[in-house]
Amino acid sequence: MHLENMNLKAFGKNTSQKSKEINMKLSIITVNLNNKDGLQKTIDSVISQTFKDCEWIVIDGGSTDGSKELIEKYSDHISYWVSEPDNGIYNAMNKGIKASKCEYLLFLKSGDIINESRTLEDGFNLYPEDDIVTGQVINMDTQKLLRVYNKSLFMHLYNESFLFLSGVFGVIE
Repeated sequence: MHLENMNLKAFGKNTSQKSKEINMKLSIITVNLNNKDGLQKTIDSVISQTFKDCEWIVIDGGSTDGSKELIEKYSDHISYWVSEPDNGIYNAMNKGIKASKCEYLLFLKSGDIINESRTLEDGFNLYPEDDIVTGQVINMDTQKLLRVYNKSLFMHLYNESFLFLSGVFGVIE
């Protein structure tokens, strides 16, 4: 399905200020632990995006399945990455937030994909100042819609990913 066919909505206006310098519009934060095959799907999805006003941060929890080597292979597409043991998914996500230099955050876990290459570009053109944008969740195996969020339909994402104004999180020390 193309964005033109969706009932698009967004809410909130971007009025918050983040205390660190903002260089780009979007940080895509991917967290991974021993999910090399899923990470490859996420890599393919991210590098196919036409939206280029973004950085991509990959936080790997010290994988032993070849994920680190895959990250190294695509490191020219990744703004920042680290592969080291952490204290779980939320600790990894916080590492990504801390490394972010952008106005918005998109948490795209390994195995998650953005369904169409123009999704981010089209979404930012439609809603350039909204605080939070969410999307439809599609099971890619069955192509069935799993959940439609009542507000801010913007992205076709696999799994539950949200786009947040980074100021929502404050400053992580």
